[in-house]
Order: sequence, then structure tokens, then C-alpha cells
Amino acid sequence: MDIISAIILGIVEGLTEFLPVSSTGHMILTSHFLGLEQTQTLKCFEVVIQLGSILAVVWAFKERLVSDFSLWIKLVIGFIPTAIIGFLAYKHIKELFDPNTVAYMLIIGGIIFIIVELFQKRPSYTPTTNHLHNLSYKQAFIIGLSQCLAMIPGTSRSGATIITGLLCGLNREVAARFSFLLAIPTMFAAATYDSYKNRDIFITNLDQIWIFLLGSAVAFIVALAIIKLFLHFVAKFSYISFGVYRIILGIIFLVFAPNVI
Repeated sequence: MDIISAIILGIVEGLTEFLPVSSTGHMILTSHFLGLEQTQTLKCFEVVIQLGSILAVVWAFKERLVSDFSLWIKLVIGFIPTAIIGFLAYKHIKELFDPNTVAYMLIIGGIIFIIVELFQKRPSYTPTTNHLHNLSYKQAFIIGLSQCLAMIPGTSRSGATIITGLLCGLNREVAARFSFLLAIPTMFAAATYDSYKNRDIFITNLDQIWIFLLGSAVAFIVALAIIKLFLHFVAKFSYISFGVYRIILGIIFLVFAPNVI
């Protein structure tokens, strides 16, 4: 992988990791158009650079993370289902990393987003959880359980957790905040475990380690900006636009991308 490709993928990761549009899906599709083959090294790169995005969340919410111990308990509760299923299904998950799966999951997820948002726009609907500290342990577990669906590329971890949060009674901003924070244990574990499983790649390509660091650094800078912008956006607008975007993007790749299907 060259420097330009690493930077582009880092930008894509930072832009999409916390938006409900599937960062992994976008990186797979971007790699496809860059002419990069989905080798084990590239798949490892796509996971490891998420560490940059994790650090962006830690930095953005550092004060809350330091002062609210109960929040850490909720994050652990939300992480447990993903940890168990992710460990057991690791080999099968890797087999799903292809543009075809991504395109269909983008479309399906987009339709679900629109349906849920229209349901919530009913005059009689009122969110029951309007502050992060009011999030219950039960809600945390249910939202964490939904992360398991995000193991299918194109589903979107943030998309699955935000949608589930909305269905659990969280308002849009609280759902987004908890989704961001839940990424810390989830993505850190995924990146660490993937790095361990593919440690031979690092050993045999020591001269390419800096490429991974570059991608992570770019992802950190871009993700830090996106987190703040996204929270401002969801405070004023609905997620319907993301649903429409997912559907359009999925259709574009199904129709126009060579060798996608």
C-alpha cells in the first residue's frame, strides 16, 4: 500500500466511523476503487486504523470518562455481547468482507433508518431518556447486543447502536453519544485482537508499520472533527438523510461498480 492510499483510507475511516453509514463498508468500497486487493494485510489495516478513531472519542469525552464511573459500567455491559460473539465468530466475519455484502447492507440499513425516524416523528412520541446519566443498564445491554449485527460489513456499528438506542427511548443526541462511547471498548478490543491474530503480518512487514501509523493518525484528526459536527447535526436534524444516503450509495455500487456483484 502506498502513502496516498493510506491517507485516503484514513480520511474515509475518520469521516465514517461515527456516522451511521458503515466505516468498514466505505473502506472496502474505497479500496475497491483504489484498485487495492482485499488481502489479509489490507483487512488488518482497515481494522487497526480504527485505533485513531478510538483515541478521538477518548479525547472528545475525556472529562465525562474521568468523572462518571457508572458510565464505564454501562460501557462494559454493552460490550460483553459483542466480545463473546465476536470471539466465537471471528473467522466467519472475515469471510463477509466484500463489496457485494456491503452494498446490500447499506441499502437495508438505510431503509430501517427511515422507517424508525418516521415512527419517531409521530406527534404522540416522546423520548424517555434525554440525558446520558439516565441511561439504564438494561438499555446499555440491549444497545450493546445490537452491535453484533455490525459484524456484517455495511451494517455500521454506529448505525446499529443508534437505531437501537432510538428504539429503546433515547433521544437522538443521547443515542449518538452512547454509540460513540461504546466504540471505545468495542473498537479497541477488535483492533487489538485482530493485530494479535495477524501478528505475522507486522513481523514480516516491519518496514510498512509506519503506513499503519499514518492511517491511524489521519483517522484521529478527521474523526475528532466529525464527532463535534455530528453531535451538532443530530441535535437539530433527523437521521433520515443518512438513510437516504445509504440507499443511494448502495444502489450506485450495485449498478456501476465493476466486479461488485
